[in-house]
Amino acid sequence: MSVKNFFRVHFYETDLMGVVHHSNYIRWFETGRVEFLRAVGISLNDMIEDKILFPITEIKAKYFQPAKFDDEIELETNALALTKVKMEFNYKIRRKNENEILVSGYSQNVFTSMETGKIIRLPDKYFLKLHNAVIEEME
Repeated sequence: MSVKNFFRVHFYETDLMGVVHHSNYIRWFETGRVEFLRAVGISLNDMIEDKILFPITEIKAKYFQPAKFDDEIELETNALALTKVKMEFNYKIRRKNENEILVSGYSQNVFTSMETGKIIRLPDKYFLKLHNAVIEEME
């Protein structure tokens, strides 16, 4: 399953040359993960109420071309892998209606207990929704 989000680059996300600062791509990846969860029927607020967090354990970004102030951006988020203790995503950032990738990325998160900080197994009420999305992606 692929989830796409569209937005416009804000001035505050750029440097003096009007180029998006590299740290913003990592923030946009987070937006992609949250929207992916929402698209499969999982609310981040529900996970937090259930005392489940999913901190990043690995993140990568490869920069090909910069986005610039006022560009319309397409963020594509794909589930790459899922187990009961971790999930992995790939990201592609393009200008809207263009094929050329500006930035590609990857992240890995582990599910942890908010109370103990230890890795936990994701409850089925969340895992099954994510699992179905990952299976759909691989077909």
